[in-house]
Amino acid sequence: MSFTQLLVPTYTQMLRALQGWLGKAQDQLPEADASALLSARLAPDMFPLSTQIRFACVQAQEAVFRLQGETFPSSLGALVDEGRNAGEQPGSFADAEARINETIALLEGLIPGALDKDPGAPVAHELPNGMVLDLTAEQYARDWTLGQFYFHLMTAYAILRSEMIELGKADYIPHMFPYIRPDTIPAH
Repeated sequence: MSFTQLLVPTYTQMLRALQGWLGKAQDQLPEADASALLSARLAPDMFPLSTQIRFACVQAQEAVFRLQGETFPSSLGALVDEGRNAGEQPGSFADAEARINETIALLEGLIPGALDKDPGAPVAHELPNGMVLDLTAEQYARDWTLGQFYFHLMTAYAILRSEMIELGKADYIPHMFPYIRPDTIPAH
């Protein structure tokens, strides 16, 4: 399986699931509470929901540019800064939706094989604290970008659940429904 075949569908389907979770949150809460939800955190030293959403988008976008050997555009830096400052300026659900839509559009705009770098190609990944991870493209895709993407995605899910938003497994895996054998669906 190529990086493009692995990462693009994974990011896209899970970002769409995230959109569904945010839609449910908006449906379940009065508008004032829904806006406050973007500032909710699992722990005082963790980033809020608004940051988790943005950083999930950052991970997907960084992978696209890094695996294509491209310089990060200024829009990605702006997204990182927006995420880092989201504790003070969480934005709105419309802002979060826009960031997710921008990321999905980037993913869907890729040509087939766009991310298919040599698995052994070197990837230097600098962390915000200045440390640099020297990885292969395969290690970066498998061990870093997917793990970090799911960390932020699942933290967003956990914040929503901790704030009493009614979500369940079906909300996490809506992309799996087309694979259900029709004769195995339980009758109500």
